[in-house]
Amino acid sequence: MKPIWLVDDDPSIRFVLEKALARENLPTRSFTHPREVLDALADVTAGDPARQGPQVLVSDIRMPGGSGLQLLEKVREMQPGLPVIIMTAYSDLDSAVSAFQRGAFEYLPKPFDLPKAVELIRRAVEESQREEVTEERQTATPEMLGQAPAMQDVFRAIGRLSQSVVTVLITGESGSGKELVARALHKHSPVADGPFVAINTAAIPKDLLESELFGHERGAFTGAQTQRRGRFEQAEGGTLFLDEIGDMPFDLQTRLLRVLSDGQFYRVGGHAAVKSHVRVIAATHQNLEQRVKEGGFREDLFHRLNVIRLRLPALRERHADVPMLTRHFLQQSARQLGVEPKRISDAALARLEQFSFPGNVRQLENICHWLTVMAPAQVISLQDLPPEVLEAPLVPVAEPVAATPSPAPVPLPEPAPAAAAMAPVAVPSQGAAGWAAPSADASIRPLGDAVAPVAAPPVATPLGWEHALEAEAQKLLATGEPDVWDVLNRRFESQLIRTALVATHGRRMEAAQRLGIGRNTITRKIQELGLDAADEG
Repeated sequence: MKPIWLVDDDPSIRFVLEKALARENLPTRSFTHPREVLDALADVTAGDPARQGPQVLVSDIRMPGGSGLQLLEKVREMQPGLPVIIMTAYSDLDSAVSAFQRGAFEYLPKPFDLPKAVELIRRAVEESQREEVTEERQTATPEMLGQAPAMQDVFRAIGRLSQSVVTVLITGESGSGKELVARALHKHSPVADGPFVAINTAAIPKDLLESELFGHERGAFTGAQTQRRGRFEQAEGGTLFLDEIGDMPFDLQTRLLRVLSDGQFYRVGGHAAVKSHVRVIAATHQNLEQRVKEGGFREDLFHRLNVIRLRLPALRERHADVPMLTRHFLQQSARQLGVEPKRISDAALARLEQFSFPGNVRQLENICHWLTVMAPAQVISLQDLPPEVLEAPLVPVAEPVAATPSPAPVPLPEPAPAAAAMAPVAVPSQGAAGWAAPSADASIRPLGDAVAPVAAPPVATPLGWEHALEAEAQKLLATGEPDVWDVLNRRFESQLIRTALVATHGRRMEAAQRLGIGRNTITRKIQELGLDAADEG
């Protein structure tokens, strides 16, 4: 691991931190002046093999001949992702605010509690290592991100289709990234050197859509003063992406079918057939089979488009990808706004993973843009998340496994009546994006090899903690205990804090974050409840 760089003109501060970090097996390198730090960073940047850059920088704010805040600014220019902890006096609140505004990871008040200082530095180390891994992943996978099994199946399908120009129908909810998949299919195809042209058939008025698709001749209608090439001609030799194909007007569906079957079309007002050599990829959030039954979509066109069907999972079906996507979008938003990228705490990430994301990946991208602008600190905490996330009910984080895309849907059997007594099963919605039956069938498989539903066993559910609390309260009330409220509250808070400290290996600040309370609150509670020994252990 790279060393922790310590910058302070006070040798006693450097000595204490060096010894404390050595006990934690954290290497250190000490400096007495900001100029020494900048020179050392310049050596690292120049590629000196004898020099190793810092994992974390801990700097005093007031030193002879230099300021920690000025050092922070210059370090952020040289190494933007390096966590910097600024040490400052209790009364120097303006400096603490300035440190955060300039991108400090955290500030450490002097005089500081040594275990807290070590805990803070270790958290910065973990954040630094996490950012390094994230940057490596983003460099390796800049085109599309996804490690969840459902997304891996999509990637495999794109790979299998890379040698073909077959027509593909992409289904999935709005905001799930259907155009990204279409672009990937084009990029990894035999027509990758040709143009990629996209059109949203739901966003263009019906009267203009025909001209947009097929072009028009001069004088074809009022205002047509010149000949105009349509999207089919613009996409010649490449790929035409027809988004929201389910909203295409019925009469235009006939013209599209003719192009797909004959390979030629006529411009509006034209009499000469135009040859078309275009690969067509279509996408929809609608159930096209249902639209066919209702008479809103041509059945023959449906079969022309449904050569290969590729279902894109909703974000709630791939919760494991939320942390990776969140960090990616935070980096992207920072680049767009010209600011330093913000980091996100584990507690905030955990809450995002438990959000249902009705707007899918697009909603997550918008949330990250909102956080880049609105979150007050450089590290996004749980409380910084927008109201729609904090106020939404939690959803279980379950990762259904999606099947390899199939060219045609397979109808599912009707569920047996006993299924109503089963434990909840993660099955995709049968609405906008859940109608591709192969994936729905696959989502049942993780329960076991048997497909037939198994009735739930007789009621043998253990009583919840509320029942145990009720029994304990009744016992205390029966014995005449005068302070039942205080007794049970102390026991409840003690157990909750102990459990959080065990989960965070004794790190108080992280425990407070995950419990959703302030660090001053958890310190006060630990003292009041006499948990200091448990915390230090």
